[in-house]
Amino acid sequence: MSSALPSYSEAAAKVAAYASEIARHPASERVELGQAAGRVLATSLTADRDQPPFARSTRDGFACRAAEINTHQPLIVAGSIHAGQPPLGPLPPLAAWEIMTGAPVPSGADAVVMIEHVERSGESIRLRPQRTLEPGENIVPLGAEARAGDAVLTAGTRLGPQHIALAAACGHATIAVFRRVRVAILATGDELVPVASKPAPGQIRNSNGVMLALLVAQAGGDPWILSPARDNDRSLDDALQHAVPADMLLITGGVSAGKFDLVEPALARIGARIHFTGVRIQPGKPLVFGDLSRTHHSSSGVSAGKVLPFFGLPGNPISSAATFLLFGSRILGALSGNADAGPRFALAELAKEVKGKPDLTRFVPSFCKFDPPTGELPAVKIVPSQGSGDLASFSRANCFLVVPEGTERLKAGETVRILMI
Repeated sequence: MSSALPSYSEAAAKVAAYASEIARHPASERVELGQAAGRVLATSLTADRDQPPFARSTRDGFACRAAEINTHQPLIVAGSIHAGQPPLGPLPPLAAWEIMTGAPVPSGADAVVMIEHVERSGESIRLRPQRTLEPGENIVPLGAEARAGDAVLTAGTRLGPQHIALAAACGHATIAVFRRVRVAILATGDELVPVASKPAPGQIRNSNGVMLALLVAQAGGDPWILSPARDNDRSLDDALQHAVPADMLLITGGVSAGKFDLVEPALARIGARIHFTGVRIQPGKPLVFGDLSRTHHSSSGVSAGKVLPFFGLPGNPISSAATFLLFGSRILGALSGNADAGPRFALAELAKEVKGKPDLTRFVPSFCKFDPPTGELPAVKIVPSQGSGDLASFSRANCFLVVPEGTERLKAGETVRILMI
C-alpha cells in the first residue's frame, strides 16, 4: 500500500507547484517600522540618499594618502574627526587626520590606517616598518552600498532585523506590508478539552491548537483557533462551514484509517478536491492535502471562484508539527506574498548512528548544538522518544534529523540534513 503513496520529494514538488499557482499579493496596510518585523513587504523601498551619504571610515585610525604614508616618513596630525561631525578637509599635503569609526573621511584622503599600525610621536605618526597601506583601505566610498533612488528592499521580502535596519537608514518610518493571511486551525476528536480544563479520564488538552497557532504566527500568518470538532458528521460539517472564510485551513486529527477518522468523508461532502492522501514519511504518513472551491459557499460572503487550501494533519503533535513545517509553511508563504517561504534545512554532523526505513523518509526529533569549533559542522543527535505523541521529548528538540528513504542507517560522523523547527 505504501508504494502507491508519493515519496516526500514527490509530495513536496506537488505542494511547491500548487503554491506557485495560487501565489498572490494580499491587500496591504501601512505600519510603523518598529511593528514590521516578520511582515511581508508590499512595496519595494528605495534609498532616499546615497548610502553611505559620505565616504565612511571603517576603523579607528588616521585618514591619509596611501602614497604618502607608505614612505614611512612622519605625517603631521592636522586634526581629528568623529562620527556625527560634517565632512572636513581638504587634507593638507604630508598630513593625516585622526578619525573614528563611522566618521566621514576628509576630502583629499584616500585611505585610513588603523591606529595599531602606526607609531605616534607628539603630533606626528609614522607607519610601522613592514606595513603598507592600499588606496581605499578601511574606507566605504560614498554611494558604494546604494545610490539615491535605488531599490534596496523588494516587495515580497519577509522583514527581519537586518531589513528593518536598512529601512530605517533610508528614512522609512512607516512601510506598506501585506495583511496577514488568516489560517483556521481545527482540531478534531471527542477526547479534546480546552487547555485550562481538567481532563476527565480518557481526555487530553488541545495542545495541537496552540502549537499550530504558534507555528503559523512564526511563518507570518494570523492563526484562528476554532472550537474542536467532535467525532460525528454534524459537528465536522458545522466546523468546516465555519472555517470557509479563512485563507487556509489546518485540520488536525481524524485523517487515518480508523472507524472515527471522519475528516475525509466530511471534506468530500462539501466538494473538496484532494491532491494527495498519504506520503511516504514518518511521522506524518496519513497527511491529506487538498482545496475547497468556495463557489459552493457563497452564502458565507466569500468571493465566488476562490479556493481554500487545506491540510489534514495527523493528530499526534509531532506529526502535526513536522507536516506543517514541511508542507503547510510553503502554502502559507504563497498566500502571504512571500515566495521564499517553506521548510528550512541545514547541514550538520551526526553524533550517533541512526537507523533508517527502506520505504519512508524519516524526520526524527533531534537536538543540534549550534556552536561548533571553527571549520566544523554543528553536531546533531536524536532525542530519545516514546513516539510522535511524546511532547516531553519533543520539547527537548530544536530540529528534525532527515533520514532519506532507502537509507539503512546513517553512521556517526556523516554529514546529514536537518529540518529547522
